Amino acid sequence: MSDLAKSFEPAAIEAHWAPLWEKSGVYAPTLDEKKPSFSIQLPPPNVTGTLHMGHAFNQTIMDSLTRYHRMRGFNTLWVPGTDHAGIATQIVVERQLQDKGQSRYDLGRKNFVARVWEWKAHSGNTITQQMRRLGDSVSWQHEYFTLDDKLSGVVTDTFVKLYEEGLIYRGKRMVNWDPVLKSAVSDLEVTSEEEDGSLWHIRYPLADGSGEMVVATTRPETMLGDTAVMVHPEDERYTAFIGKQVTLPLCNRTIPVIADDYVDREFGTGVVKVTPAHDVNDNAVGLRHKLPVIGVLTLDAKINENAPEAYQGLDRFAARKKIVADLEAQGFLVEVKKHKLMVPRCERTGQVIEPMLTDQWFVAMSKPGRDGKSIAEKAIEVVQDGRVRFVPEQWVNTYNQWMKNIQDWCISRQLWWGHQIPAWYGTNGEIFVGRSEEEARAKAQAAGYAGELTRDEDVLDTWYSSALVPFSTLGWPAQTKEMSLFLPSTVLVTGFDIIFFWVARMIMMTVHFTGQVPFRDVYIHGLVRDSHGQKMSKSEGNVLDPVDLIQGVGLEELVRKSTSGLRRPETAPKVAKRVEKEFPEGIPAFGSDALRLTMASYASLGRDINFDTKRCEGYRNFCNKLWNATKFVLSNCEGFDCGLKEHSKEECAPGGPFHGYMNFSNADRWITSELQRVEAAVAKGFAEYRLDLVSSAIYQFVWEEYCDWYIEIAKVQIQTGDEAQQRATRRTLIRVLEAALRLLHPVAPFITAELWERVAPVAGRKAADDQVGIVAAPYPQSQPDRIDAIADAWMTRLKDLVGATRSLRSEMNLGPQERVPLYAIGDAAFLNAAAPVIKTLAKATEVRLFTDEAEFAKAAGVSPVAVSGDVRLALHVEIDVAAEIERLSKEATRLDGEIAKANAKLSNESFVARAKPEVVAQEKQRVAEFTAKRDRLLDQVKLLGSST
Repeated sequence: MSDLAKSFEPAAIEAHWAPLWEKSGVYAPTLDEKKPSFSIQLPPPNVTGTLHMGHAFNQTIMDSLTRYHRMRGFNTLWVPGTDHAGIATQIVVERQLQDKGQSRYDLGRKNFVARVWEWKAHSGNTITQQMRRLGDSVSWQHEYFTLDDKLSGVVTDTFVKLYEEGLIYRGKRMVNWDPVLKSAVSDLEVTSEEEDGSLWHIRYPLADGSGEMVVATTRPETMLGDTAVMVHPEDERYTAFIGKQVTLPLCNRTIPVIADDYVDREFGTGVVKVTPAHDVNDNAVGLRHKLPVIGVLTLDAKINENAPEAYQGLDRFAARKKIVADLEAQGFLVEVKKHKLMVPRCERTGQVIEPMLTDQWFVAMSKPGRDGKSIAEKAIEVVQDGRVRFVPEQWVNTYNQWMKNIQDWCISRQLWWGHQIPAWYGTNGEIFVGRSEEEARAKAQAAGYAGELTRDEDVLDTWYSSALVPFSTLGWPAQTKEMSLFLPSTVLVTGFDIIFFWVARMIMMTVHFTGQVPFRDVYIHGLVRDSHGQKMSKSEGNVLDPVDLIQGVGLEELVRKSTSGLRRPETAPKVAKRVEKEFPEGIPAFGSDALRLTMASYASLGRDINFDTKRCEGYRNFCNKLWNATKFVLSNCEGFDCGLKEHSKEECAPGGPFHGYMNFSNADRWITSELQRVEAAVAKGFAEYRLDLVSSAIYQFVWEEYCDWYIEIAKVQIQTGDEAQQRATRRTLIRVLEAALRLLHPVAPFITAELWERVAPVAGRKAADDQVGIVAAPYPQSQPDRIDAIADAWMTRLKDLVGATRSLRSEMNLGPQERVPLYAIGDAAFLNAAAPVIKTLAKATEVRLFTDEAEFAKAAGVSPVAVSGDVRLALHVEIDVAAEIERLSKEATRLDGEIAKANAKLSNESFVARAKPEVVAQEKQRVAEFTAKRDRLLDQVKLLGSST
C-alpha cells in the first residue's frame, strides 16, 4: 500500500508494464498438445500506416480475447505482422524522390527497391510501436512482414503450384487502371464518390442520311473508341434504327446500331455509345455482340494513335475539352446538362480511374482444379457446412452473394515494390514459370527453348500474399508444431469492408493449399465513425488519433492535425472552428485502459460506432473509482487478519478450535454471489464475442455492487462488528477485489496489473510467474453453488429500503450533507440487524424503530412516509409548514404547466402524425411522470394543511 500512488496516473503504469511483459516472453505461446489452443491473426496493417480508430477498436477486441484465453491456460498465439502495401509504400518513397527532383527511373529498379527497404527499416515500424501503446499482447517473436524471405518463399511456391494446375493464367482483361501509378489497382483501392459533372448530348448522323441519333455520355473523350451505339430492343423510339449504321463524329468511320437489354431507357436520350476498350459494361456488351475493340488511351491516359491525329498525345481531360469544342463547332453537340455522377478515384493518388484492357495475371476462381472442384466452390462449401462461421450470421449472405458471382482475380500490379512475379518470357512470348530463374530455364530447355529469358516486371497484388498468412506465418509447407496447434485459428476479427478482399481469399487459398479452413469464426464488427455518425476521414478533418486519446493532445496540435490533408483546403477554417467547439481544451490523457474499455463497450455485433470522447471520460472515472476503492481495501486489509488461513471443516465445527473464526454477514455472502453471476456473464460474453456485455457486466459489478454498496456496508461492519465479523469482512473485501481485477484484466490490462501486484499478496494469491504478474494468473470461473439465495433476498430488501429513504430525502430536498433521524416501523428483526448499515447508507443521524402504529404516526407528524415491503419509513425534519406549503404549491403549479404543454402536443393530430413513435411515447411518459409527481406534492400539501 505504501508505494501505491495517490491517484491513477496511466502513463507511468503503461511505461512500466508494457516493456516488462514483452521482454519476459509471456506473450509467446505454449506448445502443449494436451491443452486447448486459441489463436488469432492480426489483420496486417500497412507498413506505411499509423494506428487509427478502427485499429484501436478491433485490436481491443482481439487483445481482450487473447488475454482471456491465455489466463484460462490455453496455448495462446496472436500473430502480428505488417503488410508491405505495394502501392502505398511505393508512393511514399517516390514522393520523397520527387522532393529531390528524382524519379524511380533515375535510380533503376534494384536501387529503388533498396531505397524502399531503407525507408522501411527507419520508418516502417510506427504502427507496431503504437500497438504496444495500446497494450496488444501479440507474440512478437512470430512477427512477420509480407516481404520477409520466409513468406516470399511461400508466395512464390503457391504461384508456381497454381500455374502448374492451370489455375493461374495471363490474359488481356479489363481492370481498374491508375494512369499516374501506371498500374492496375484493386476495387478496395478505388473510392467512388458523387461529383458534379456534365451529360453531353451528341448527334450521331445515320450513314444513309435518313436521320440522326442523339447519344448521351459523361465521357466524350472515349467516343473516339466507339464501335457501336446501343438502344433497348423494346424502345419503340428507336426500333427502326436497329441494324443501321451511324457516322461517328470526328472520326470519319461508321459504327452499327445494336439492341441490348442492358440499356436504361430512362437515362439521357435512351441511346448510349459502346466503347468496349474503356468501360467494363461496354466490354461485356462488345463480347456479346462481337464488336471490335479500339483502345484510344495510353497507359498514362493520353490519346493514342488509334484516334484522329488532331487529338493524339493530348491528356484525356485536355482531349475532352477539345473534342467538345470541335463537336460544337461542327454542329454535333446538341446540349450539355449538369449531371451528378459517381467518379471512381484511386484512394492512394486521388486520380480518376480508367477501365483499361491490359495484359494481366489472374487466378481462375471457377475453373475446376485437380480435385474436380474450383477454388471458389470449396470456399463456398466450408461456410455452408459450418466449418467457417460468420458472427453476426447475416454476413454469410454477403459472402455467398460475392462468391457465387465471383470473377477471376487480377493479381498483377505494374509496380517495383512487392513480390515480383516468378515468370520468364522467351523472345516470342513463351512463358516459363518457376521458383527461380534456374528452374524456369530448366523448364524452357525441357520445352525445347534455348533463347534468352526476360523476367516479368510486374509484382503480385498485396492481397495475394496476405491471403496466405493463415498458414504462411505458421511455417507451411513444413508441418510445424504451430501448424498442428494453431491452424485453423479460432477467430478472425475484422470489418465488413474486407470480406471480399481478404476474408474470402484467405478461405480460398487456405482450403486449397492445406485442406483446412483458416479460422473457425469470422467476427465482423462495424465501422468507427465520429460522434455525429460521419465516416472518419483525414480529408474531412474528423479523424481522431487513438494515441492522442491515450496520452492527450493540446488544442493547437489537434487543430493542426485535423486541418492537414483536407481534400478541400478551403474548408480548414470551418474544420478548425468545429474542433475548437468540440474540444476547447484539447483532449486530456485518458490512458490506454480507458480507451480500451470504451472500445469494448461499443463492441456489439455488427453495428457501426459513433465514437464519443465523453465515454472515454466515463471510463477514466471508472479507473479512478477502482483505484480509490483498492486504496481503501488495502488500508483496511494490509497488515490485518483477513481470515486467509484455511481450516478443515472439523476445526470450524462447533467445539473445534476455529469455530466462529469468521462470521460472514448476508452482505458478504451477497457480494460473493454477485461475483459468481458476473463471472458467468463475462464467460458468456466472451464466448459470444459480445465485448460490450463483458465490459458493462464488469463495470456494473465493480462500480455499483462492489464500490457503491458492498464497500459502504463493509465500512460499517469493520467499525461495528466483532473480530469474527471483521475478519470475514476483510477476507471478502480483498478476495472479491482480487478476483474482480483478474476478471477485468483482458479489457484493461495496465491498471489491473498495477493494482493486482499489491492486492494479490494480501489476498493470499500470486501468479505462477511473479515477474509477469496478473498476465499469467488464472481467470476467474463462476461457481454457481456459491450463490446464496437467502443473502440475495436480504440484500434486495436492504436496497429497497435504502432506495425508499433516498427518495424521501430527494422529495424533502435534503442536501447530501444534511443528516436527520429516520423513523421506521415493520419487521423488527430485520430492522434491528440492518440498522447500522441503513443509518450510514441513508445518511441518518439515527434509526429509531417503532412497534406501535400510533407512536410512529405521531413521531412522523407531517413528514411524508415511504413504504418498502412491510416497512414504513419517515424522515424527521423540522420545517416551516406555511413556507413548505407555498413551495410545494408553486412546484405543483409549474408541473401543471408542463402537463398542459405535453397534452397540447398529444392532442395535435398533425404532431402525432408527423412525429416519430418514440417521440410520441416520450411525451406520454412525460405526462404520466409529471402527473404522478404533482399528485404526490398535492397530497403532501393536503397533509401539511391538516396539521395546522
